[in-house]
Amino acid sequence: MKKKAGSTEPVWNLRLYVAGQTQKSITAFANLKKICDEHLAGKYRIEVIDLVKNPQLAKGDQIIALPTLVRKLPEPIKKIIGDLANTERVLVGLDIRSA
Repeated sequence: MKKKAGSTEPVWNLRLYVAGQTQKSITAFANLKKICDEHLAGKYRIEVIDLVKNPQLAKGDQIIALPTLVRKLPEPIKKIIGDLANTERVLVGLDIRSA
C-alpha cells in the first residue's frame, strides 16, 4: 500500500532565470509549470528571476545562458538551459524520472 504524498516527500525548490518577458522566457515558464503540475503536483515552488531587473543575481547560481532552470532542492543542485520544451529531457535532468 502506498503512503499518501505530502508527509515525507520534499518540496521541489526551482528557480527559472530569464531575461525579460521574451517569447523564450514565457515559453520556458509555461513548459516548466506544465511539467510541475503533471509530475510534482502540490510539491513544488517556482521562483522566476528576471536578470534584466536583477543582473547581480546571476552570479550566485553561476548563470551563463538564458533561460536556465536551477533545481535548488532537493539537493544536489541541477541546471537545465533552454525553453524546457523537451519534457523527457527536463524530467531526466531534474531526476524526476530516471534516464
